[in-house]
Amino acid sequence: MKKTANVIGATGMVGRELVSQLLKSDSIEKVRIFVRRDLQIRHPKLEQHMIDFNNAQSWEPLLQGDILFSTLGTTIRQAGSKKNQYLVDYSYQYRFAEKAAKNGIPSYVLVSAAGADPKSLIFYARMKGELDEAVLKLPFKKIAILRPSILEGDREKRRVTEEWSVRIMKWLTRFVFSRYRPVASNVVARAMIRIALEDQILKSAIVDPGDIFNLAGK
Repeated sequence: MKKTANVIGATGMVGRELVSQLLKSDSIEKVRIFVRRDLQIRHPKLEQHMIDFNNAQSWEPLLQGDILFSTLGTTIRQAGSKKNQYLVDYSYQYRFAEKAAKNGIPSYVLVSAAGADPKSLIFYARMKGELDEAVLKLPFKKIAILRPSILEGDREKRRVTEEWSVRIMKWLTRFVFSRYRPVASNVVARAMIRIALEDQILKSAIVDPGDIFNLAGK
């Protein structure tokens, strides 16, 4: 039976790739995206809702179907402060997950980050770890949390620091810790879709960097 997929974070690097692959999938009947601005894509399968993430009453009734994919995220530089970044990366994503579970959506797939740890002294890793820990307590029938290493791909806005980080990590992981090598956005998207659609994959799983490549067949 074909499925309805919901996506938040569809305008980001991984989110755009995820939506593109979902629209091409024969297993997906509808792709419903919740965005703050127009994704500029038109497709018979695509249902776009431009929303205010702070107004749950406006979008909660629309959150229906089989899967919620969550790829929302920002940087401190874009958000302007740690408080604002936490609002996007934690609060918005948790709120959507909570409402999806309440509405009976059975499957949830989240993009987290390598090193996520609720006890970390590093703000970003701690924030990601807190979200991972919180959503694992929600009553989904199936939940997967992907923790990729540094992401590479085409971003709408250039991030020079991340570009250099990708280059450095590519060089370092040629010799050691190859499982932590940078991962392309299309690889993460492919792994997300596979883990959501294939029943034999564990019902609750945290997918570490190296396993993302395995799931995507890379």
